[in-house]
Amino acid sequence: MSRPRKHSLTLHGHRTSVSLEDEFWTGLREIAAGRGLGINEIVTEIDDARVTESGLATAIRLAVLRHYRARAGSAG
Repeated sequence: MSRPRKHSLTLHGHRTSVSLEDEFWTGLREIAAGRGLGINEIVTEIDDARVTESGLATAIRLAVLRHYRARAGSAG
């Protein structure tokens, strides 16, 4: 796994930065593209859906993991 890379995002009009490994950035881009969304839009959705006190990077990693686990489960 690669080292975390920091990217700047805009969520609800506010700038923030998130550090994720390249594999998670790639997965997030794939998920966003599949839904016709930009990175800022999908991360805003993930941020809005957080129910725990975990950080945004953790929430993104978990969302990517859930997406691919669900996809693997539906593939048979």
